[in-house]
Amino acid sequence: MLEGLPIALPVAFALITFATFILSRRIILRTSPPPKKQNSRTLVVGMLTWLVVVMVLSLAGVYYKLPEALPPRIFVFGVFPALVAIIAMFFTRSGRQFIDSLSLFHLTLLHSVRIFVELILWWLFLEGAVPELMTFEGRNLDVLAGLTAPLVAFLGIRKELLTRTTMIIWNIICLGLLFNIVTIAVLSVQSPLQQLAFDQPNKAVLYFPFTWLPAFVVPAVLFCHLAAIRKLLTGGRLYDPPVDAA
Repeated sequence: MLEGLPIALPVAFALITFATFILSRRIILRTSPPPKKQNSRTLVVGMLTWLVVVMVLSLAGVYYKLPEALPPRIFVFGVFPALVAIIAMFFTRSGRQFIDSLSLFHLTLLHSVRIFVELILWWLFLEGAVPELMTFEGRNLDVLAGLTAPLVAFLGIRKELLTRTTMIIWNIICLGLLFNIVTIAVLSVQSPLQQLAFDQPNKAVLYFPFTWLPAFVVPAVLFCHLAAIRKLLTGGRLYDPPVDAA
């Protein structure tokens, strides 16, 4: 773990990651029609296994050792596998069928975790573990996605007061906010790719539990946006009545 941080900080982020996992599990289980229990169990176990793998690699120092490695290890053994899993979802028939069965309401509601992620980044900045550029006091406006997500979920989807076009635009704008902070984070991390924040680089994401941010939380947010856009473009139902989760 990164030395010098108050214990409440990594604990708080671990709880946020756990909340993201719970919301992701809810998305998997609340599909229409309900998925086969075995398929749901496999996906949930897969996510949990990935969290454990990233934790083990983090505690072993895989991500912060050899900072001169190119590409950085956090990308090779953290971000890349998650992106491959997302791509496989969209480029396989079974993956697309699964995406089309997801609840747009719950896909949108997951973005609420971004509020708490931004508070953690701000706290990390105060502790000298990330640059100000990565916070809402700098160039990161991703908190706006988290703040507006509940409104879009309840007013746009449950109450159907927003058009599909409006919700597509909202998802695209929020994707832009996500790509903005990801770009800043990549260019600020201690690696050969660093171009920003040399006085206070982004070192937190190389240490547990903050490695879960690029390896799990960000991919979960990315997937939810892409899945929502697909559902909106293909004419999927805006709101499905709740079903009993397994």
